[in-house]
Amino acid sequence: MKNNRRDFLKLTGLAGAGILAGESAPALGAQASESNSLIRKQKFNMSGYAAPKLETVRVGFIGLGQRGPGHVTRSSRIEGVQITALCDLRPEKVDAVKKKLEGTPHKPVSYSGKEDDWKRLCEQKDVDLIYVATPWHLHGPMAVYAMEQGKHVAIEVPGVITMDECHQIVEVSERTKKHCMYLENCCYDFFELLTLNMARQGFFGEIIHGEGAYIHDLMSHNFSKDGYHDMWRLKENANRNGNLYPGHGLGPVAQILNINRGDKMDYLVSMSGNDFMMGDMARELAGKDEFFKPYANKKFRGNMNTTSIRTANGKTIMLQHDVTSPRVYSRLHLISGTKGAAQKYPLPGKISVGHEEFLSEKEVKALEEKYQPAIVKKVGELAKQVGGHGGMDFLMNWRLVDCLRNGLPIDIDVYDTAAWSSIGPLSEKSVANRSSAVDIPDFTGGSWKKNQPVDIT
Repeated sequence: MKNNRRDFLKLTGLAGAGILAGESAPALGAQASESNSLIRKQKFNMSGYAAPKLETVRVGFIGLGQRGPGHVTRSSRIEGVQITALCDLRPEKVDAVKKKLEGTPHKPVSYSGKEDDWKRLCEQKDVDLIYVATPWHLHGPMAVYAMEQGKHVAIEVPGVITMDECHQIVEVSERTKKHCMYLENCCYDFFELLTLNMARQGFFGEIIHGEGAYIHDLMSHNFSKDGYHDMWRLKENANRNGNLYPGHGLGPVAQILNINRGDKMDYLVSMSGNDFMMGDMARELAGKDEFFKPYANKKFRGNMNTTSIRTANGKTIMLQHDVTSPRVYSRLHLISGTKGAAQKYPLPGKISVGHEEFLSEKEVKALEEKYQPAIVKKVGELAKQVGGHGGMDFLMNWRLVDCLRNGLPIDIDVYDTAAWSSIGPLSEKSVANRSSAVDIPDFTGGSWKKNQPVDIT
């Protein structure tokens, strides 16, 4: 294989191998109801499970609109990856991505133009891993079908969106022994990885509280005809009321609190304010354009949702979600321990060891050097060059391949995927019942008490 250094980057994997070079579908699988017992019987423990090593990870991608093309481009630069399949309902999206792969060793099969083409991709023999970057309501059916066809699957945020789907992905993953990863890129951002490593080494003492948020003004994107295909994200905001996008804030905090690995989320309460913006914009646009008339009388989700979670070990988490207000972008990441605390947003990230003030920039720099995770030392600078939200997307793509090629447990397993995803529908339930407390199921079947944290750092 011809190697052009500018286009085909190489790096030895963390375990020693060469790795870097780079409308609703029907529910599938075993049905599970929200009324199921909160403690389920585990068929096979996927926490800490290392699937058989794959010398080459053959990858297919479903959904080439917003997130998919970036995953393809970054994966094409990871050694040991062979891109074998591309799928999108729109042929022009597939053609655009294939054009970017011209001149590379990747010659994927194309699927486009038919509603069920994604199933054909899942059935393709030379595919080991499938990325799902489609509208949210398709994540669950696609993940289940992919695993049923013997593929590992990585699904974009916010994972799956119903409690039935949360239970389904766990049941199918355990039965097929195929991974189902929640693609939470914020878990691989540099400050989040730093605080995870510091927490693991006891710098903050015992972690007692965490906060996370996704505050991002997406008003123009949600109402753009050229944005999300068939206005799917606007429809989500028009038909649901809760924290629809919990993972960016929750994922890094959950890892630091060892959720599903020594602790578990026990119950939540969630509150949404009224909608003060989206309905007004819908009515304004409807007065100018017939296209928006169906949205003129919709009752949109509240502008701000705040969800509080208590864990089995008495820790607490606060999450916020607001994609409409004209606020400065924030993915709040706050960790509070018995000996210190850390906070990112506003940038740069800050660290404290007392209540009076944050440590100086020089002191934080020294801590970054002392506690810099091995994955950042090895791949960090290259990740920044390749890009994807400052490099965290590339770290996520690279690390998944690293685990599959070296037979390592993945960092975000199906129990994390189910638990993090469940905050969406459970927050909706709480909001609809005047912020009543709602139990969070134990998707691990009790194994959280003995599961061990994965060494991401």
